[in-house]
Amino acid sequence: MSETLPVTPPGPSASDPTAPGRKADHIELAFRSQAERGTLDERFDYEPLLAAHPAPGSLPPVAWGGKNLRAPLWVSSMTGGTEQALTINHNLARAAGEFGIGMGLGSCRSLLYDDHRFGDFNVRPLAGPDAPIFANLGVAQVQHLLERGETHLVTEMIDALALDGLIVHINPFQEWLQPEGDRFTVAPLVTLQELLRELPDLPVIVKEVGQGMGPASLRALLRLPLLALDTAANGGTNFSKLELFRSDALSRAAYAGLAQAGHGAEEMVRTINGLVDTEGKEVRCGHLIVSGGVQGFLDGYYLTELSRLPAIYGQASAFLRHAQADYGSLQRYVTLQLRGLELARAYLRPRP
Repeated sequence: MSETLPVTPPGPSASDPTAPGRKADHIELAFRSQAERGTLDERFDYEPLLAAHPAPGSLPPVAWGGKNLRAPLWVSSMTGGTEQALTINHNLARAAGEFGIGMGLGSCRSLLYDDHRFGDFNVRPLAGPDAPIFANLGVAQVQHLLERGETHLVTEMIDALALDGLIVHINPFQEWLQPEGDRFTVAPLVTLQELLRELPDLPVIVKEVGQGMGPASLRALLRLPLLALDTAANGGTNFSKLELFRSDALSRAAYAGLAQAGHGAEEMVRTINGLVDTEGKEVRCGHLIVSGGVQGFLDGYYLTELSRLPAIYGQASAFLRHAQADYGSLQRYVTLQLRGLELARAYLRPRP
């Protein structure tokens, strides 16, 4: 009888050539990967049994002023009117088109009477027809246009750039602290009400510039027929603080405390939720953009799920950081954010 030799199962290198290196990495990194007690993210329940890994591009679309966002992410308004702004805005517009996200341009004030920097803002050809892109003006400029009977300049600018609407930023502290700043002669709420009467078909978003808003201001905005309210909360880029850096030492010392006043994003979302409950049919604002201190997809996912209004989330500084480099850096950043958001939606359940 012939001798039967034992069959040796294939080693790890045959079935999984990466196994030896991977296991060595695990041993080396295990000690560095110990989770510290007290550092758990207590905003979520982790539910690993209930979903398969999400497919790329599986986020549900978000209706947005006659268009759809393919992801609940907004590029918050940043910059315009400088040489560097052209590169930044063009990279951001490419990302908006590629990933189906929304975008607010930086202040378009320079375009109202002079088209010298038109190329900085002419991003529609790069973004394509489907990405929502909005112009941006300060409420002081809107007040001046109303006083001069020149609101047609707003619609002409939006038409020339093939944009979808207007963001109005409310920035009394920034204007006061800015050496070249304007002075409001009427309350911003009055200016907004008049703008909406003058241009009733114009989709309008209203935001602060890094310090958020309190309950009375939020209540007033929720009662206006706005496309969206943007929290622009304290915790992100604070333009009052930015202007202090441009001031002299005495002014910085005198006004430093103003930059610390304001409201955080989660506080504002919870305040808005309460107002939605109590105001009922008085609420005419359709959407919420949660921005200000939103560091990434986990913050964005938690805060948008918390909102009673249909909500997306906005970021500024992170986009700005990557948009200054080559487009590949920005492309990879957005890809990772959206894949992370898909993963969070599959396995994390926000706690109330």
